[in-house]
Amino acid sequence: MLGAALTGCTGSGLSGGSSSPEGGASASNGQGASPLADPDGTKPGLAAISSEKDRATARELISKLSTKGRGPKTGYDRDKFGYAWMDTADGVPLARNGCDTRNDLLKRDGQDVRFRAGSDCVVVSMNLYDPYTGKDIAWKKTKAAEVQIDHVVPLSYAWQMGAAHWDKQKRQRLANDVLNLLPVSGSTNSAKRDSGPASWLPPNKTIRCSYSVRFAQVAEKYGLPVTVADKSMMLRQCGG
Repeated sequence: MLGAALTGCTGSGLSGGSSSPEGGASASNGQGASPLADPDGTKPGLAAISSEKDRATARELISKLSTKGRGPKTGYDRDKFGYAWMDTADGVPLARNGCDTRNDLLKRDGQDVRFRAGSDCVVVSMNLYDPYTGKDIAWKKTKAAEVQIDHVVPLSYAWQMGAAHWDKQKRQRLANDVLNLLPVSGSTNSAKRDSGPASWLPPNKTIRCSYSVRFAQVAEKYGLPVTVADKSMMLRQCGG
């Protein structure tokens, strides 16, 4: 039986988490936090930006991004950003906490999180509100690919925009920085691939400005330019 095999989460221990009556970690109202109120990415989810004041703040942030053409993909390899979901990418939130990045993100954003027996790290089931689709996902580890962790700024995109010239440690930080990571439906993440905002936006139109802000926050933090088309699209999503 499930209850005999699993232990329940009594709070995520991450900024922005809270306990549900059943003991599971809960995002704020199941919808998450506005990226403007979550500049380090430690709060769960991605909530819509709706007020005109916040949309103006969003446009100001995006407007500061520098632009350049997308370079060649020559030499790109996922391993250039470290092995997947390493816990040793120093300089980002939640590094070296004894739990890999993927499970940190599932704990951050999941509700009614259940762990493998004897573990406070390995998530085996949860309910996830997917901001990209606006739908709830009842997820179990036995069908792991139904939820994937999206790099908001894709690693291949970053490589083409300058990360090819970074040192290994900076690339590892980008790949494991919770600011750049969102658990979403696997099919949606697969459809995005390494697209920038001009080529792909979340199907859920209500969070497209928020998505643009998060993309801009990551680009600003790591000194990455974006393409002219991507910047224009991001501004448009926030009323620019």
